[in-house]
Amino acid sequence: MKIAITGKGGVGKTTLAGLLARSLAEDSLRVLAVDADPDANLAAAVGVAAGSPQPLPFSKLTELARSRTGADQNSGGLFKLNPRVDDLPQQFWLEHQGVRVLKMGTVDHAGSGCVCPEHTLVRSLMRHLLLDRDEMVIMDMEAGIEHLGRGTADAVDLLVVVVEPGSRSVQTALQVEQLAQQLAIARVGFVASKVDGPDDLEFIRQALGPKRTLLGQLSWSDTLRRADKSGQSPFDFSGPFIEEVDAIKRALLALVPRMEEAAHV
Repeated sequence: MKIAITGKGGVGKTTLAGLLARSLAEDSLRVLAVDADPDANLAAAVGVAAGSPQPLPFSKLTELARSRTGADQNSGGLFKLNPRVDDLPQQFWLEHQGVRVLKMGTVDHAGSGCVCPEHTLVRSLMRHLLLDRDEMVIMDMEAGIEHLGRGTADAVDLLVVVVEPGSRSVQTALQVEQLAQQLAIARVGFVASKVDGPDDLEFIRQALGPKRTLLGQLSWSDTLRRADKSGQSPFDFSGPFIEEVDAIKRALLALVPRMEEAAHV
């Protein structure tokens, strides 16, 4: 199953992605955690230590991109727009506690409409991960989902939008929901983050309204902050957030029936 997690910057989406990936891996599911956020921190959230080997960002693998697209053999600047990528994930993922971590990275170029071999490789790999991989994919997105194009976005089984108690965060979350509808993402769920008491949770409930699905909450936690500052996975600590992410996971399983079936295989 394919789950994309997004939300306004700083709301805790990477923390949620790391916690969910570890929690699902504990259920013996095959989990692929994909860092598609330019501010890439998902490996640390999964528990990969800062001093240990890190996953290589695909956007920086220039020679590989040129080779796979045929750009290294064509002096005229032409290259394939659908390079082979099916063998790449297992070559470049980094496995930790049953979670395989891939890092997409960003392509630095002038002009938003630029298409280059590196960009083509990253887009082709994203499409492969969403359409062809037979495993649980947790994708930590940047704020918004504009980089999910038609033909890949509709392969997302569930978009999880993380929202904290604040008007700007709620506004971003609702804008993301509108874009998801335009891209034909069938299911959108919300997770309340940095909740400091019942008033915060009620604020988010009221802002989202009764027709939207609130999957659960992550309460404000000094332990989560310490884990983030130290570059460690909060899943390796103890605290109420472990039970909270387990409840979110169960809500996910109930929302996407095929996930629930996979969890009992």
